[in-house]
Amino acid sequence: MPELPEVEIARRNLVRWFTGRRLVRAEADDTRVFRGAERARFAQLQGRLESLVRRGKYLLFSFEEGRGLLGHLGMTGKFVRRAPTDVVPYSRARFHLDDGQVLHFADARMFGRMEPTPAAGLRSLDVVKALGRDPLADGLTAGQLEQAVASSKQDLKVALMDQARIAGLGNIHAAEALFRAGLHPARKPSTLTPEDWKRLVQAIRESIDFGLEEQQGEEPVYLEEGGSENPFLVYGRGEGPCSRCGSPVESFPQAGRTTYACPKCQPRGRAGK
Repeated sequence: MPELPEVEIARRNLVRWFTGRRLVRAEADDTRVFRGAERARFAQLQGRLESLVRRGKYLLFSFEEGRGLLGHLGMTGKFVRRAPTDVVPYSRARFHLDDGQVLHFADARMFGRMEPTPAAGLRSLDVVKALGRDPLADGLTAGQLEQAVASSKQDLKVALMDQARIAGLGNIHAAEALFRAGLHPARKPSTLTPEDWKRLVQAIRESIDFGLEEQQGEEPVYLEEGGSENPFLVYGRGEGPCSRCGSPVESFPQAGRTTYACPKCQPRGRAGK
Protein backbone atom coordinates (compact mmCIF):
# COMPACT_ATOMS: atom_id res chain seq x y z
CA MET A 1 0.00 0.00 0.00
CA PRO A 2 1.28 3.49 -0.74
CA GLU A 3 3.23 5.13 2.05
CA LEU A 4 5.69 8.01 2.03
CA PRO A 5 8.08 6.55 -0.60
CA GLU A 6 5.29 5.54 -2.98
CA VAL A 7 3.56 8.93 -2.67
CA GLU A 8 6.86 10.72 -3.23
CA ILE A 9 7.48 8.68 -6.39
CA ALA A 10 3.96 9.62 -7.56
CA ARG A 11 4.78 13.29 -6.93
CA ARG A 12 8.03 13.08 -8.89
CA ASN A 13 6.33 11.33 -11.81
CA LEU A 14 3.52 13.88 -11.93
CA VAL A 15 5.94 16.81 -11.85
CA ARG A 16 7.88 15.28 -14.73
CA TRP A 17 4.73 14.54 -16.75
CA PHE A 18 3.33 18.05 -16.23
CA THR A 19 6.59 19.87 -16.97
CA GLY A 20 6.23 21.91 -20.17
CA ARG A 21 2.62 20.82 -20.57
CA ARG A 22 -0.79 22.36 -19.93
CA LEU A 23 -3.84 20.70 -18.46
CA VAL A 24 -6.60 21.17 -21.04
CA ARG A 25 -9.31 19.09 -19.42
CA ALA A 26 -9.94 17.39 -16.09
CA GLU A 27 -12.70 14.82 -15.75
CA ALA A 28 -13.78 12.42 -13.05
CA ASP A 29 -16.32 9.70 -12.45
CA ASP A 30 -18.97 10.01 -9.78
CA THR A 31 -17.34 7.81 -7.15
CA ARG A 32 -16.60 7.95 -3.44
CA VAL A 33 -13.10 9.19 -4.30
CA PHE A 34 -14.76 12.62 -4.21
CA ARG A 35 -16.66 12.02 -0.97
CA GLY A 36 -17.28 15.30 0.81
CA ALA A 37 -15.97 17.34 -2.13
CA GLU A 38 -17.54 19.09 -5.12
CA ARG A 39 -16.66 16.93 -8.09
CA ALA A 40 -17.71 19.71 -10.49
CA ARG A 41 -14.82 21.83 -9.21
CA PHE A 42 -12.39 19.16 -10.37
CA ALA A 43 -13.51 19.87 -13.95
CA GLN A 44 -12.46 23.51 -13.48
CA LEU A 45 -8.79 22.59 -13.08
CA GLN A 46 -6.73 23.75 -16.07
CA GLY A 47 -3.50 25.38 -17.15
CA ARG A 48 -0.01 24.75 -15.88
CA LEU A 49 0.83 22.93 -12.69
CA GLU A 50 2.60 25.59 -10.65
CA SER A 51 3.64 23.34 -7.78
CA LEU A 52 3.09 19.88 -6.37
CA VAL A 53 4.03 19.33 -2.75
CA ARG A 54 3.87 16.15 -0.70
CA ARG A 55 3.06 16.26 3.00
CA GLY A 56 3.10 12.80 4.54
CA LYS A 57 0.80 10.73 2.32
CA TYR A 58 -1.00 13.75 0.86
CA LEU A 59 -0.37 15.49 -2.46
CA LEU A 60 -1.05 19.22 -2.76
CA PHE A 61 -1.56 20.35 -6.38
CA SER A 62 -1.48 24.05 -7.27
CA PHE A 63 -2.59 25.04 -10.78
CA GLU A 64 -2.86 28.40 -12.51
CA GLU A 65 -5.55 30.87 -11.46
CA GLY A 66 -5.33 29.74 -7.85
CA ARG A 67 -6.98 26.38 -8.36
CA GLY A 68 -5.83 23.52 -6.17
CA LEU A 69 -6.38 19.88 -5.42
CA LEU A 70 -5.73 17.67 -2.40
CA GLY A 71 -4.92 14.08 -3.32
CA HIS A 72 -4.49 10.92 -1.28
CA LEU A 73 -3.72 7.50 -2.79
CA GLY A 74 -5.58 5.54 -0.14
CA MET A 75 -4.87 1.80 -0.24
CA THR A 76 -4.65 1.08 -3.98
CA GLY A 77 -4.50 4.45 -5.76
CA LYS A 78 -1.82 5.32 -8.30
CA PHE A 79 -1.21 7.75 -11.15
CA VAL A 80 -0.37 6.34 -14.57
CA ARG A 81 0.29 8.01 -17.93
CA ARG A 82 -1.39 6.60 -21.02
CA ALA A 83 -2.17 7.40 -24.66
CA PRO A 84 -5.63 8.93 -25.20
CA THR A 85 -7.08 5.71 -26.67
CA ASP A 86 -5.86 3.44 -23.87
CA VAL A 87 -8.37 2.00 -21.43
CA VAL A 88 -7.14 2.05 -17.82
CA PRO A 89 -8.87 -0.29 -15.35
CA TYR A 90 -10.32 1.46 -12.29
CA SER A 91 -9.60 4.95 -13.65
CA ARG A 92 -11.54 7.33 -11.40
CA ALA A 93 -10.18 10.71 -12.54
CA ARG A 94 -8.19 11.92 -15.53
CA PHE A 95 -5.93 14.84 -16.46
CA HIS A 96 -5.85 15.45 -20.23
CA LEU A 97 -2.65 17.22 -21.28
CA ASP A 98 -2.04 19.39 -24.33
CA ASP A 99 0.21 16.75 -25.93
CA GLY A 100 -2.65 14.24 -25.93
CA GLN A 101 -1.35 12.16 -23.03
CA VAL A 102 -3.76 11.33 -20.22
CA LEU A 103 -2.82 11.02 -16.57
CA HIS A 104 -5.18 8.61 -14.83
CA PHE A 105 -5.86 8.27 -11.14
CA ALA A 106 -6.56 4.54 -10.94
CA ASP A 107 -7.93 3.20 -7.68
CA ALA A 108 -9.42 -0.30 -7.50
CA ARG A 109 -10.79 -0.09 -3.96
CA MET A 110 -11.63 3.63 -3.99
CA PHE A 111 -10.13 4.46 -0.62
CA GLY A 112 -8.22 7.27 -2.33
CA ARG A 113 -9.34 10.86 -2.13
CA MET A 114 -9.58 13.89 -4.41
CA GLU A 115 -10.65 17.23 -2.97
CA PRO A 116 -10.60 20.34 -5.17
CA THR A 117 -9.79 23.34 -3.01
CA PRO A 118 -8.33 26.83 -3.61
CA ALA A 119 -4.56 26.49 -3.87
CA ALA A 120 -4.01 29.14 -1.21
CA GLY A 121 -5.96 27.07 1.30
CA LEU A 122 -4.35 23.67 0.80
CA ARG A 123 -1.98 23.92 3.75
CA SER A 124 -4.81 25.20 5.94
CA LEU A 125 -6.92 22.08 5.51
CA ASP A 126 -7.41 20.28 8.80
CA VAL A 127 -5.93 17.00 7.54
CA VAL A 128 -2.76 18.79 6.45
CA LYS A 129 -2.40 20.96 9.55
CA ALA A 130 -2.73 17.86 11.73
CA LEU A 131 0.32 16.17 10.20
CA GLY A 132 3.50 15.76 12.20
CA ARG A 133 7.05 16.10 10.97
CA ASP A 134 7.76 14.67 7.52
CA PRO A 135 11.01 12.64 7.60
CA LEU A 136 11.84 13.36 3.96
CA ALA A 137 10.52 16.87 3.43
CA ASP A 138 11.44 18.27 6.86
CA GLY A 139 14.33 16.04 7.85
CA LEU A 140 14.35 14.09 11.08
CA THR A 141 16.91 13.82 13.88
CA ALA A 142 16.98 11.43 16.80
CA GLY A 143 15.99 14.26 19.13
CA GLN A 144 13.06 15.31 16.93
CA LEU A 145 11.88 11.72 16.69
CA GLU A 146 12.06 11.28 20.45
CA GLN A 147 10.20 14.53 21.02
CA ALA A 148 7.44 13.47 18.64
CA VAL A 149 6.99 9.88 19.79
CA ALA A 150 8.34 9.36 23.32
CA SER A 151 5.23 10.71 25.07
CA SER A 152 2.93 8.15 23.43
CA LYS A 153 1.47 5.41 25.63
CA GLN A 154 0.88 3.22 22.61
CA ASP A 155 3.17 0.47 21.38
CA LEU A 156 6.17 1.83 19.51
CA LYS A 157 5.07 0.74 16.05
CA VAL A 158 1.57 2.14 16.54
CA ALA A 159 3.05 5.45 17.69
CA LEU A 160 5.28 5.62 14.61
CA MET A 161 2.20 5.22 12.43
CA ASP A 162 0.41 8.13 14.12
CA GLN A 163 0.40 10.74 11.35
CA ALA A 164 0.11 13.54 13.89
CA ARG A 165 3.51 12.50 15.27
CA ILE A 166 5.44 11.41 12.17
CA ALA A 167 3.87 11.96 8.76
CA GLY A 168 4.16 9.33 6.07
CA LEU A 169 5.07 6.11 7.85
CA GLY A 170 2.58 3.27 7.53
CA ASN A 171 2.42 -0.39 8.44
CA ILE A 172 5.16 -1.44 6.04
CA HIS A 173 7.87 1.11 6.68
CA ALA A 174 7.25 1.29 10.43
CA ALA A 175 7.79 -2.49 10.59
CA GLU A 176 10.85 -2.29 8.34
CA ALA A 177 12.43 0.55 10.32
CA LEU A 178 11.95 -1.27 13.62
CA PHE A 179 13.52 -4.41 12.18
CA ARG A 180 16.50 -2.45 10.88
CA ALA A 181 16.87 -0.81 14.30
CA GLY A 182 16.54 -4.10 16.22
CA LEU A 183 13.58 -2.81 18.23
CA HIS A 184 10.48 -4.82 19.03
CA PRO A 185 7.22 -3.24 17.80
CA ALA A 186 5.59 -3.74 21.21
CA ARG A 187 8.18 -1.71 23.12
CA LYS A 188 6.78 1.37 24.76
CA PRO A 189 8.38 4.57 23.47
CA SER A 190 9.27 5.68 27.00
CA THR A 191 11.60 2.68 27.36
CA LEU A 192 13.89 3.65 24.46
CA THR A 193 17.40 4.85 25.26
CA PRO A 194 19.23 7.67 23.43
CA GLU A 195 21.07 5.01 21.42
CA ASP A 196 17.76 3.37 20.52
CA TRP A 197 16.44 6.67 19.14
CA LYS A 198 19.61 7.14 17.09
CA ARG A 199 19.33 3.67 15.59
CA LEU A 200 15.64 4.15 14.91
CA VAL A 201 15.96 7.48 13.10
CA GLN A 202 18.72 6.03 10.94
CA ALA A 203 16.56 2.99 10.24
CA ILE A 204 13.63 5.20 9.20
CA ARG A 205 15.89 7.00 6.72
CA GLU A 206 17.17 3.69 5.36
CA SER A 207 13.68 2.24 4.96
CA ILE A 208 12.44 5.35 3.14
CA ASP A 209 15.51 5.37 0.88
CA PHE A 210 14.95 1.70 0.10
CA GLY A 211 11.30 2.37 -0.75
CA LEU A 212 12.23 5.26 -3.05
CA GLU A 213 14.73 3.09 -4.88
CA GLU A 214 12.35 0.13 -5.09
CA GLN A 215 9.36 2.11 -6.38
CA GLN A 216 11.06 4.44 -8.84
CA GLY A 217 9.70 4.33 -12.37
CA GLU A 218 6.43 5.13 -14.08
CA GLU A 219 4.60 1.94 -13.12
CA PRO A 220 4.49 1.47 -9.34
CA VAL A 221 3.71 -2.03 -8.15
CA TYR A 222 2.25 -2.50 -4.68
CA LEU A 223 2.96 -5.61 -2.66
CA GLU A 224 -0.73 -6.52 -2.39
CA GLU A 225 -1.10 -6.64 -6.18
CA GLY A 226 -1.12 -10.08 -7.73
CA GLY A 227 2.22 -11.30 -8.99
CA SER A 228 4.37 -8.75 -7.18
CA GLU A 229 7.38 -9.97 -5.22
CA ASN A 230 8.01 -9.03 -1.60
CA PRO A 231 11.20 -6.94 -1.44
CA PHE A 232 11.00 -6.19 2.28
CA LEU A 233 13.19 -7.52 5.06
CA VAL A 234 10.45 -8.46 7.54
CA TYR A 235 7.07 -7.12 6.41
CA GLY A 236 4.81 -9.85 5.04
CA ARG A 237 7.24 -12.63 6.00
CA GLY A 238 5.29 -14.19 8.87
CA GLU A 239 6.34 -17.78 9.68
CA GLY A 240 9.13 -17.53 7.12
CA PRO A 241 12.84 -17.30 7.97
CA CYS A 242 14.30 -14.01 9.16
CA SER A 243 16.42 -12.41 6.44
CA ARG A 244 19.22 -11.93 8.99
CA CYS A 245 19.26 -14.87 11.40
CA GLY A 246 16.91 -17.43 9.88
CA SER A 247 14.59 -17.59 12.90
CA PRO A 248 10.85 -17.82 12.15
CA VAL A 249 9.32 -14.35 11.77
CA GLU A 250 6.38 -13.73 14.09
CA SER A 251 3.16 -12.02 13.07
CA PHE A 252 0.59 -10.58 15.46
CA PRO A 253 -2.10 -7.88 15.47
CA GLN A 254 -1.42 -4.33 16.59
CA ALA A 255 -4.11 -1.65 16.39
CA GLY A 256 -6.03 -3.62 13.80
CA ARG A 257 -3.00 -4.21 11.55
CA THR A 258 -0.71 -7.20 11.19
CA THR A 259 2.78 -6.66 12.57
CA TYR A 260 5.88 -8.67 11.67
CA ALA A 261 8.98 -9.03 13.83
CA CYS A 262 11.89 -11.39 14.40
CA PRO A 263 11.95 -12.51 18.06
CA LYS A 264 15.74 -12.94 17.95
CA CYS A 265 16.76 -9.76 16.10
CA GLN A 266 14.06 -7.69 17.83
CA PRO A 267 13.90 -8.90 21.46
CA ARG A 268 11.00 -7.58 23.48
CA GLY A 269 13.39 -6.26 26.09
CA ARG A 270 11.59 -3.72 28.23
CA ALA A 271 8.31 -3.93 26.31
CA GLY A 272 5.33 -2.84 28.36
CA LYS A 273 7.39 -1.35 31.17
